[in-house]
Amino acid sequence: MTIPPPETPLYNHPLPEIEQWLKAQGCQQDETELHCWRVEKPAWKAELWLDIDQITVRYLNAGENGQDIQRSFKYSLSRRDIEEAVFSGP
Repeated sequence: MTIPPPETPLYNHPLPEIEQWLKAQGCQQDETELHCWRVEKPAWKAELWLDIDQITVRYLNAGENGQDIQRSFKYSLSRRDIEEAVFSGP
């Protein structure tokens, strides 16, 4: 399975390729909620949801007073743009 070029909008990626991409970023899929993924980096951790028209990320305890920070990115963005936005951290 070959993943499309990074400039390709995420909506042009088949689901197995999106899952492969998330795994390559260090994400782990929830075993019961398959649309939910988790990732842990040295400075932060987050949960990601593959929604119908967007990917939603919630950075856990990343805001002031330990609040979560949540952001959403439309699948019309390129994989590169989403990768840079999501995996650069909160």
